[in-house]
Amino acid sequence: MRVSVFTEPHRGASYDDQLRFARLVEAAGYEGFLRADHYQAMGDDPGLPGPTDAWLTLAALARETERIRLGTLVTSATFRLPGPLAVMVAQVDQMSGGRIELGIGAGWYAREHTSYGIPFPAVGERFDRLAEQLEVLTGLWSTPLGETYSFTGDHYQLVDAPALPKPVQVPGPPIIVGGRGPKRTPDLAARYATEFNMPFKSVAETSGAYDRVREACARTARAESGRPPLVLSAGIVVAIGRTDAEAQRRAAPLHEKSALPPEDPVVGSPAQLVQRIGEFAEIGTTRVHLRMTDLSDLDHLELIAAEVLPQLDGAR
Repeated sequence: MRVSVFTEPHRGASYDDQLRFARLVEAAGYEGFLRADHYQAMGDDPGLPGPTDAWLTLAALARETERIRLGTLVTSATFRLPGPLAVMVAQVDQMSGGRIELGIGAGWYAREHTSYGIPFPAVGERFDRLAEQLEVLTGLWSTPLGETYSFTGDHYQLVDAPALPKPVQVPGPPIIVGGRGPKRTPDLAARYATEFNMPFKSVAETSGAYDRVREACARTARAESGRPPLVLSAGIVVAIGRTDAEAQRRAAPLHEKSALPPEDPVVGSPAQLVQRIGEFAEIGTTRVHLRMTDLSDLDHLELIAAEVLPQLDGAR
């Protein structure tokens, strides 16, 4: 089981907080550090000192770490145009020596868009834009050196793009597509993604999402095209402690009012987290992203590294 850590700096974390956390993620033996791409906290707490841009942060972390995978869960397609985003991600991939992953979705949190003047079209158009962005991103990265790339869609048009710079990873950084959508999300994952991620739901709900993605892969003849099977991953909200009181203290932020949909956290002992990860493994999960709420709580990170990672077959 591959184990990465997922963080939400919009809840309140400076760049220095994230750097300290990411360095410990690397030292403790996790596979990766992925972060949300949001511009605003989702509850009543303003999340001081305020948001940090995901890709600026990852570019800096790329130079301050050596081994861990770095990426977003997920960048909103409403935030950036696909051409500049392709340039940005390819550059950070170069800066990291080929350790970048792009999680990308349609966007969903209206308030951060209105707060910062970002257009927020209806959900159908957002998915249309996401589909075109995925086509553009993969097209730019896979265009051979010396050739140009053009694209004509309903929302984006590119004419003779030089398709530079090239990322280190070929044909491009892994793309993560995920979410609870029953139709378009599985189809987009099957067509474009390296990994499908089901965020923070129960094992049963995650299993149903995996079935829909497998059906989409069959419809799109993914295997026949020579592309590797999708990595199936799950997000898990964790509040782990040596005692029940410690676990409940870490779980306190989960009870605060938020715009997030209902989740299925693991609140309890390291053994309970090992059990949950084992249940996910039984339905085909090969990677988990553990969401830790407090980036100042380095002991939480070390506890899971010491008492959970050694019990997982092949964990890094």
